This record gives sequence, structure tokens and C-alpha cells, in this order.
Amino acid sequence: MSRPEFVYVTYIETTPEKLWEALTNSAFTRQYWFDTEVHSDWKVGSPFALVMSGTTTDTGEILEADPPRRLAYTFKHKLMENMRNEQPTKVVFTIEAYGNLVKLTVTHEGFAAGSELLDGISRGWPAILSGLKSLLETGKAPAIPPAALGIKGFE
Repeated sequence: MSRPEFVYVTYIETTPEKLWEALTNSAFTRQYWFDTEVHSDWKVGSPFALVMSGTTTDTGEILEADPPRRLAYTFKHKLMENMRNEQPTKVVFTIEAYGNLVKLTVTHEGFAAGSELLDGISRGWPAILSGLKSLLETGKAPAIPPAALGIKGFE
């Protein structure tokens, strides 16, 4: 088994249930994920889509949904031409409770050699997840300007 190409671990002062809701409910994701909605019924085999300001940016299929412990889906970028022809990848969220903290581990794997998508998600996930942490701990997510990410085509 190959190692994931992207791994991000953070500790959030929240409950697993609140974190699960923040990952799967558009009322939350719009606040920390650049006005992005998540569309799915969160059942294994169901479609998944990320919709940013009315435009579908990424699609996939739910591979695993074990609330509030684990969520996995395939991920296929649709928006930027330089990335839309890349193979689907896989995103996994693992949620572990430790007292009043939750350890969130995000892995994103399955990239082809030289993937431009890997570069983009390596810049995007840290901003998204830091916004998620701030939102859950303080009630407010920072307004990170897309230009700060340095992702070509996402300024």
C-alpha cells in the first residue's frame, strides 16, 4: 500500500458530532470553505459534489460514512482545465475524540506523478482546515483570500 501524498492533522476543541456536522452540512462549509456547499446524502455509493458559489468544482462518490468517526469519498476536479483530466483521487477524514479535543486527520491520495491537483490541494486543504478549526472553536472563520493560496487559476 502506498503512502498518501497529502496528510494533515489538527486538534480541534469540539465534539466528534459537531465536527462531523461541520464537514457534511453546507450551512457550515460555506463559512470556512470559500462559500462551498457539500451535496450528498452521505450514504455509501451516493454521489458527492462540492459547489462553490453555484459552480460545481469537484465530484465523487461516498466510499465510507461512519458518523462521527470516518468519512471517505472519491474526488474528481471539474473546474480548472489543467486539473480536470487527472484521475480521481481519494479523501479520508478520520475523527478521534480525546477528552474535550478531537484529532482530525485528513488524507488525500491517489495522485499521478507530476499532478497539478496535488499542488493545488496541498495549498487549499491547510486554509480550509484552519478555517474549520477557527469556526468550531471561536464561532468565526477567517476570510482567507483565494489569492493567498497561490493556486494558479484560483485567484
